[in-house]
Amino acid sequence: MRNLTYYVATSLDGKIASPQGDWADFLSEGDHMNVILTEFGDAIPTHVHAHIGTSPSNTLFDTVIMGWNTYTPALDAGITSPYQHLRQIVVSHKSHDLPADLELTHDPVTTVKDLKDQPGKDIWLAGGGLLASSLLPLIDRLILKINPVVFAAGIPLFAGADYMPTQFALTELRTFSSGVAIAEYARQN
Repeated sequence: MRNLTYYVATSLDGKIASPQGDWADFLSEGDHMNVILTEFGDAIPTHVHAHIGTSPSNTLFDTVIMGWNTYTPALDAGITSPYQHLRQIVVSHKSHDLPADLELTHDPVTTVKDLKDQPGKDIWLAGGGLLASSLLPLIDRLILKINPVVFAAGIPLFAGADYMPTQFALTELRTFSSGVAIAEYARQN
């Protein structure tokens, strides 16, 4: 069975973006970037790979699922298919015209359950916080890129959820001189 992995950058206070949905305050330079490029390159947009002269490895993920608000910054920048190297699924409660290589779902829980039963690599949950909350019972792994910044306000890792304690065990923690830490967790219950 495939795992659903929530791989996301976060602030020290658990925010994945500013109140406006921006993530420009996360560090994009530093010694942690080599690990992100080499080990988590599947989660880098295709156009960024082309710009920096790298290729996605497709060793971790073959599918990405993202909420509409996670997808729209790419769309606003004229990038209609940000992860061409992955199967791309966008979640929205509204109907949208999407490019042929993107899929739209109104039911992320059923979609992820179906994906987990199909052969393939792991499924990357790219965000946002509302989608992560709805999929929390299905998340198998958390990989958090913890940035040395406090937002004080913004979009939380898990937004709009009822109290739902879910145990995860730390499986790996790497720290970098940039101040970024990459913490990996596996679901316990």
